Amino acid sequence: MPDSELRALLFLDRIEGIGLAGARLLYSQFGSASEILRHLKEIKDIIPGAEQGLNKALNDSGYDVSVSNELEFIRKHDIRCVTIGDDDYPSRLLDCNDAPLFLFSMGNVNLNAKRIVGVVGTRKATGYGLRMCRTFVSELGQLCPDAVIISGLASGIDVEAHRQAIASGMSTYGVLAHGLDRIYPAANRSTACGMLQKGGLITEFQTGTVPIKSNFVRRNRIIAGLSDAVVVVESAAKGGSLLTAEMAESYNRECFAFPGSVGDPYSVGCNELIRDNRAGLICSALDFVTAMGWDSVSRSCNPIDKQSYPQLTELEAKVLGRIMQKAHGVHINTLIVELNVPYQKLVTVMFSLEMKRLAMMTAGSVCRLI
Repeated sequence: MPDSELRALLFLDRIEGIGLAGARLLYSQFGSASEILRHLKEIKDIIPGAEQGLNKALNDSGYDVSVSNELEFIRKHDIRCVTIGDDDYPSRLLDCNDAPLFLFSMGNVNLNAKRIVGVVGTRKATGYGLRMCRTFVSELGQLCPDAVIISGLASGIDVEAHRQAIASGMSTYGVLAHGLDRIYPAANRSTACGMLQKGGLITEFQTGTVPIKSNFVRRNRIIAGLSDAVVVVESAAKGGSLLTAEMAESYNRECFAFPGSVGDPYSVGCNELIRDNRAGLICSALDFVTAMGWDSVSRSCNPIDKQSYPQLTELEAKVLGRIMQKAHGVHINTLIVELNVPYQKLVTVMFSLEMKRLAMMTAGSVCRLI
């Protein structure tokens, strides 16, 4: 991405009154941040509430200085910035209507990793919750060593998931509710540093952004959007992990929860998710892998011969060929990443394959042969 476009994005992000929804609207109309800045005076007609912020941005030289400082920080700390117009923007987020225009990352982060699992839970984790979290991540590392654990680097379940991933030799990403110039809570700084070797930190916020309550909500949607599935280990009746589960559902992601004792205040949330059929009950990583269709047993088969399936389109043949390689099917989110095809388009393809009596999408969004 050209420096001019990144500079324009950073400038646009700092204008008060536009917001994410407004920025995405402008981006869709003008095609780039650079083009948006060329039409700044027209923005107030598109987003009336932005007029005061625009006037301030146009007349305050401090905006240019702050953007220059941000660019210097990015270069100094080898931070990667990927924008929604880049080819390597995370494909899982493209179907999310509130996806960020850009993401910053530090460390070794692959935003399009084959398998990404969100592990979330209460900050006030019990001994049971911590044990379940460690066991789940450790077993998942053995069953699917290429899986990435993503969470919010918060105290309790989040940081325990990160730590166990490191201990298991897995990649793990922490999504922050602030800029990359700080770590919150500070007690988790050593874990954050350890994650940079095989994994890293992700945020949509520029430096100087403080971790206020609304930022944690925005952070949670990125965890949900980047994940193939969200696993809630332990949660009270209310909390951020339940909000993450709700967001995952809205993004057509899978959600699972570990059950807890009836009456345990930090298992109420998980038990209610399961009771209301909003999350699948799992007791182990094997349960999770089976539900996701992430088995490692492949069928021996030749590539799809179009002469044998003349009724298939090119995309249908690709999807069917991928499904035939798995004995127990393949999760639709895996197909999204591997084939770089949007969710709704894949659903249409699966419907067509089902009508042709070749493959179908079963409960749990696993695509299998008929």
